[in-house]
Amino acid sequence: MTIDLEGLTIDDLFTLHTELSAVLTEKLIAKKDALDKRLRRLHSLDDREITRARRPYPPVKTKFRNPDQPLETWSGRGKRPCWLIAQLKSGKRIDDLRIAG
Repeated sequence: MTIDLEGLTIDDLFTLHTELSAVLTEKLIAKKDALDKRLRRLHSLDDREITRARRPYPPVKTKFRNPDQPLETWSGRGKRPCWLIAQLKSGKRIDDLRIAG
């Protein structure tokens, strides 16, 4: 649908503007109502306590100890700590840092 805007009078253009404004207002109100309804539904989901039970993990014993700082230990899981990397770079083997027992 094409409208020749150049050929319309000022009164016709103002009428077109009024009609467009009314249609746009209706569409915006409908969109806002739909978004509000969706937001209320999301909030009702948040109100329910949705929790997943974590899988129980057994306790992990420490396997390595820093000889320079005996309180610094590592279980062998996860990222290697900085002290372990420094000890390995200095020439020690990982078995040298292992806790006996």
